[in-house]
Amino acid sequence: MKTFIIRSFIGIFFGSFIAVLITNLNILFGGLEMIDGPLFLKSSIGSVLCGWIYLVSSLYFKNRNLKLAQQTILQFLTVTILYLILALTIGWIPFNIINILLTLLISFVVYTIFWVAFFLYFKNQARKLNDCLKKL
Repeated sequence: MKTFIIRSFIGIFFGSFIAVLITNLNILFGGLEMIDGPLFLKSSIGSVLCGWIYLVSSLYFKNRNLKLAQQTILQFLTVTILYLILALTIGWIPFNIINILLTLLISFVVYTIFWVAFFLYFKNQARKLNDCLKKL
């Protein structure tokens, strides 16, 4: 429960940071002189929820009763489904089949790239630790 609460706060703060960063970049480089208040509120809440979802869903990887493939599939499905619902509700993604399928494809590709990168990183860390243990 403690880990859940800590990750929840980190996710909320990360989502808030991303919302403010994107808004500031739009103002600086997008030529906006004023922002739309209701749109900013909607997008900020969406960013906060996305940050929370992404960080809390990583708790699947702490569950030792699940195999790595199960953890990965559960986390991917959780993140993708909740993001899709959120993005369609807020209006980040237009509600039509082409945009939904494109979002799913992009999500799968990005998730796979990040998953492989983290897998290789931790595999390399385990190899280094094993090498150090062999030297003892």
